[in-house]
Amino acid sequence: MRRSPPTPAPVHPQRFIGHIVTWALAVGLFTALAVAGSKDASLDELKARIPSAKPDDQVQLCLTVAERQVASAHDLFRQGKTDEAQAAVRDVVTYSSQARDAAGVTGHRLKNTEIDVRKMAHKLDEIKRSISSEDQPPLQAAIDELNKIDTDLLNKMFKGGK
Repeated sequence: MRRSPPTPAPVHPQRFIGHIVTWALAVGLFTALAVAGSKDASLDELKARIPSAKPDDQVQLCLTVAERQVASAHDLFRQGKTDEAQAAVRDVVTYSSQARDAAGVTGHRLKNTEIDVRKMAHKLDEIKRSISSEDQPPLQAAIDELNKIDTDLLNKMFKGGK
């Protein structure tokens, strides 16, 4: 006489759900740590990663550096550290330009890059209004350059880059 195969133990729904929840929390934790690691990376670390990154990743890295430098420039102007603030503003233009170039290579993230550059130009304009008149010309030059980058991105989006 043949024996029938053993019947599997019944699965308790509460235990099953508990395992799923535990697994989902673990995945969420690892994802959060990875994202936080990139957001907590120092400015120098981000700058160092740009040359070796893929063009799609370069766009985001450059924009992150530029956005951080806008915030840094604002803080430095408030602290009266004009020279350091001006250097941060120059970085904003440099990395915004690199983001435009990287987005142009792939044709991806053009819209997001344009939006981010426009927002940074607006923030710099707000900063310009809060500083002394003798410190404004370099900031205005940076705003003009960001507006040119913005226009270049719009041209690539709507005229195919011609």
